Amino acid sequence: MAAKEKGTPEATAETVPTPAGDARITWHHAPSPHTLLAASHGAGGGIEARDLRALAAALPARGVSVALVEQPWRVAGKKIAPAPSTLDTGWRAVWPALEKAGLPIVAGGRSAGARVACRNARELGAKAVLALSFPLHPPGRPERSRAGELLATGVPTLIVQGGRDPFGRPEEFPELPADMELVEVAYGDHGFGLPKSADLDEPAALALITGAVADWLPRALG
Repeated sequence: MAAKEKGTPEATAETVPTPAGDARITWHHAPSPHTLLAASHGAGGGIEARDLRALAAALPARGVSVALVEQPWRVAGKKIAPAPSTLDTGWRAVWPALEKAGLPIVAGGRSAGARVACRNARELGAKAVLALSFPLHPPGRPERSRAGELLATGVPTLIVQGGRDPFGRPEEFPELPADMELVEVAYGDHGFGLPKSADLDEPAALALITGAVADWLPRALG
């Protein structure tokens, strides 16, 4: 059974045992939810990432509950992410706890978390995928493309990508099928950080991200 923990006034935390160790879900509940966005973090950080925090703050008012999933390695305080197969194990084991909300689930994540969502969406029954800063290739290694993972989701997919992302700029992505969309955050790096010379600031960039997701969800879910 998942162990409930006390969270912040705006959120509740739930520990979920998995074969890879304990994962943690931080729930941001919508008052009258019609959809659940479940999103995990990348290999270099946790759910404190600016884009994940922005989505958790903005979407509940639009009827979308947000569940931010911390992989077991982060919960255990480790600095280095494990192999992709272990990340998949943790994500799959958390899914039944997400399903208990009784809502259509959009699988999401940023960077490595986006790859996990893409790889497992069809089998787990996700209705759509949100890929934030999808790592199309390692920096400087475009020949090592991970486009196959992205194109194989089998469900409507939104990619939100920074214009300066060294893991794959928007123009590097292959031609996308009709059920996939790509939104560019101009000047954004892999974490959607912006240079001082950019003609938009961080609040505007985050509003672009949350607005794009909110606009896409009705199309994705039909």
